[in-house]
Amino acid sequence: MSDRDAYLDKLKASIDEWNAELAKFEARAREAEADMRLKYDAQLKEMREQRDAMEERLREMQRAGEDSWRRMRDGMDAAWDDMARAFREAADRFR
Repeated sequence: MSDRDAYLDKLKASIDEWNAELAKFEARAREAEADMRLKYDAQLKEMREQRDAMEERLREMQRAGEDSWRRMRDGMDAAWDDMARAFREAADRFR
């Protein structure tokens, strides 16, 4: 497996983890009282947007050629860290 494939697999696995967390939060939101449901819905929307943005970045990297991918990696690492932190913060507010 190439470095690129391993890197992309790692990113995909993280997105899969986020999707599992989102599913848990969505279930919790469905069971919440009406006033809490509004708060949960706002949190879920934010988390979905963050996930969607990272999925798009992942698709861009998958389409990129070997040279382009290497140039994109540093920017992706920084963006990934920011997005992961934002996702965790949104998840923490959910708990």
